[in-house]
Amino acid sequence: MKYCLYLFFFLISATQVLAQTFSIKGRVKEAGKEITIPNATILLLNLPDSVQVDGMISDLDGEFEIKSVKGGEYLLKVQYLGYEDLFKSVSITQDRDLGVLSLKEEATALDEVTISARRAQGEQKGDTTLFNADAFKTMKDASAQTLIQKLPGVISQDGTLQAQGEVITQVLVDGKPFFGGDVNTALQNLPAEVIQGIEIFDQKSDKALLSGFDDGERMKTINIITKPDKRKGQFGKSTIGYGTDERYLAGASVNAFNEDQRITFTGLSNNINVLDYSSDANAQSNNRPQNGIVTTNILGINYSDNWGEKIKISGSYQYNHRKNTNESNLIREYVTGANSDQIYTEDSRETRTRQDHRFDMRLEYNINERNRILYRPRISANFETENSGFFGQSTNAEGPLNQTQNIRTADNEDYDMFHRLFYSHKFNKEGRSITLSANTGSHQNNDNALRTATNIFFQPEERSEIINQNITRDRSGSDWETGISYTEPIGKNGQMELEYEIGNRFNDSDQLTFDILNEDISNPDLALDTTLSNSFESKYLRQEVELGYQYQLEKFKFQTELEYQNANLKNEQLFPAVGTIDRTFESFMPTVRIDYELSDNTNFEFDYVTDVDAPSVEQLQNVIDNSNPLQLRTGNPNLNQSYSNRLRLRFRSNNPENDRSWFVFAQYNVVNDAVSNSTFTAEEATELPGGIILEKGSQLFRPVNLDGYQDFRSWVSYGIPVDFLKSNFNLSGGYSNTKRPGQVNNQLSFNNSNRISTGISLSSNISDQIDFNISTRVSFNNVENTLNTSLNNEYFNQRTRLNLSWIIWEGFIYRLDVNHQLNTGLSEGFDANVLLMNMSLGKKVFKNQRGEISLNVYDLLGQNRSVYRNVTDAYVEDGQNNVMQRYFMLTFSFDIRHFNKGTGMDDYNEIYND
Repeated sequence: MKYCLYLFFFLISATQVLAQTFSIKGRVKEAGKEITIPNATILLLNLPDSVQVDGMISDLDGEFEIKSVKGGEYLLKVQYLGYEDLFKSVSITQDRDLGVLSLKEEATALDEVTISARRAQGEQKGDTTLFNADAFKTMKDASAQTLIQKLPGVISQDGTLQAQGEVITQVLVDGKPFFGGDVNTALQNLPAEVIQGIEIFDQKSDKALLSGFDDGERMKTINIITKPDKRKGQFGKSTIGYGTDERYLAGASVNAFNEDQRITFTGLSNNINVLDYSSDANAQSNNRPQNGIVTTNILGINYSDNWGEKIKISGSYQYNHRKNTNESNLIREYVTGANSDQIYTEDSRETRTRQDHRFDMRLEYNINERNRILYRPRISANFETENSGFFGQSTNAEGPLNQTQNIRTADNEDYDMFHRLFYSHKFNKEGRSITLSANTGSHQNNDNALRTATNIFFQPEERSEIINQNITRDRSGSDWETGISYTEPIGKNGQMELEYEIGNRFNDSDQLTFDILNEDISNPDLALDTTLSNSFESKYLRQEVELGYQYQLEKFKFQTELEYQNANLKNEQLFPAVGTIDRTFESFMPTVRIDYELSDNTNFEFDYVTDVDAPSVEQLQNVIDNSNPLQLRTGNPNLNQSYSNRLRLRFRSNNPENDRSWFVFAQYNVVNDAVSNSTFTAEEATELPGGIILEKGSQLFRPVNLDGYQDFRSWVSYGIPVDFLKSNFNLSGGYSNTKRPGQVNNQLSFNNSNRISTGISLSSNISDQIDFNISTRVSFNNVENTLNTSLNNEYFNQRTRLNLSWIIWEGFIYRLDVNHQLNTGLSEGFDANVLLMNMSLGKKVFKNQRGEISLNVYDLLGQNRSVYRNVTDAYVEDGQNNVMQRYFMLTFSFDIRHFNKGTGMDDYNEIYND
């Protein structure tokens, strides 16, 4: 009996031990160098069958911790790009700290010679694409943007950086925001040599990150992981230059890093169309707009730090003073109800001087492991002065219809303030949480303009008029939104979310137009023109209830939601006539998302999302805008909210064994009640409500709701290394189709645009002494109109670029940037064959070659031009603008590199071991 009791108590104790769960933690580093390795894959395998029990990736400091592990015998597997897999047997009877786990670089043995294998470029981790910066060779003074443009699936198109077919909207550095949403400033203020890894992923919204339940809001994000031994010190670059035609440039970017505390200063002053200072001399040409002559002065600062163990803070402020003098001409072919065309031509010149202030911050307070507060304010103020003039003329088959000569001066002010506050609490039961949110915003817009116009109307009889007006527009608005979200686990792999939100938007808009009756500018005699004046208020109250369910396995995730929205849109006109339009909308919006990992390095995503969009106050206010007397515009207080259905597919595959990568993106969008244009072209003088006369050939544009808007776009990219050239090859292509509904003299029309594009690029991966990138992109476009077939046309565009940096000998460096653009099929006089060539010859100076003196020439051949085509639901437009022309400049630049003596790897390890 005594032995039976012993056996009974032993079994009870063993059961309790087996029922307990423990944790395993450790730190992954590179053998020998002792550099920590972030984003290493940690797998916990059961013994003896090697079935995976759990897994994760190491954080930015190489640390990991796997929780809720049952007692037993396991095999721990650690793997990372370009390193040998590490296996370690682990016996779990209590919490285990495995200390440092060292990974060795992969090597291939051949007889008695050991040859280091080429380090893998990247791999796919779920929806995150991870690249190893050391696998891509750049010049020593290259910027982060130069490095990132070498990555498979990343292209720069029309001045915008895109990854995997989508525009990059945010840059993080070691997981923290860097210069808010200004992607160019962020990437051009970091040198490539401080970067260890690059992650490209779709970041979820703040609410989704706090609650753990995906709400579908995503931002295409780049996260730059810095090298551990470059996280304490000062680094950056400064440049000064002066050239012909009094061209100048002075700029600097200085980063002061002290582990978690990071401060970045950037400044720029120039009159050569450079919008952001870059630490890469050859990247300056990427920043130059093709519209106008721009003088820019910039001052910016970015700050991030950890205040103790519970508070993380980051923020940035930017001041921008910019003057743009632009000359342009355009030709528009309008959609008409017959096959006879109405053509509008315009020559314009404007000078705009703009000052922008922008501040944003992110404050995260981790009260404890279960409670978090997140606060995100954003404030901006913009001031602009305008001096502009244009000459416009409309013609048809009978000859000139009308023309206008306009001169305008204006002062505009805009103020915006946003606040977002979140609180999240996680209960003891895993998966159960509650998240509270509150958002507020306030907006103010004040415009004051003086305008004179001389208008001539030729048909049926010639008549002229002179307009001399003072126009003021005062708009103010505020909005608020609050919500609560509750999540509850359902079974082992499921989770449910119940959410409620309520919000309101208030807008007050007053436009007053005064006729100036005398010529005394200091004391004008003003008379209110009631036909062009209006006082308007709009309120948009909405309530939303959402129920969602999420089911997740190791490699599969399914989520569905159903949202019900009740929205009330109330529009009130207070002057010149009083009227109210009060409507209520009810909408059901389903959502489905599927994520599936086909393999360790292949990921597939599919989502179906529905949404509604309320019209803006500009679209609602029923007041005539006669900025162009030949083309009047007005709002429509009867607009409904639009309802969209979107299907989206993403496929990502990145094989670290051969560095072949595939990225596929496709999206189809259908919008009901889309806000489109109704164009009325007067066939004879027509009186509009309020007594305004629309002369023959003049047009009135008014927003209306139309069904039938469709948009499809797709993109595919294939990347592969070319070892015998020591380069990387990338092939991309896409197809897009847009169907835009419009209304012309009460007749429904559709503009159908088709675009087929393809591109290839070859970027070097040779050494830090030579760097080149060759690319060409071709697009074939077809436009068809269902109402006016004479507008049907085809046009072709090809853009080819060669970018080269080469240290020829003993510090002498040659840089070449060649851009060729070929356009065919545009209107007469707009087909442009442009070859823009920039080059420089420089000499590295000082003992450490941190300085450089160079002679630069921009637009060596004097061929720079800007040509574009714009397709809308109302017209097809071809245009061109003035651009920066040839100049020479002598510049001096200096690389700042001072990493503190105390930042050796031993000190770094000591910091993170404490």
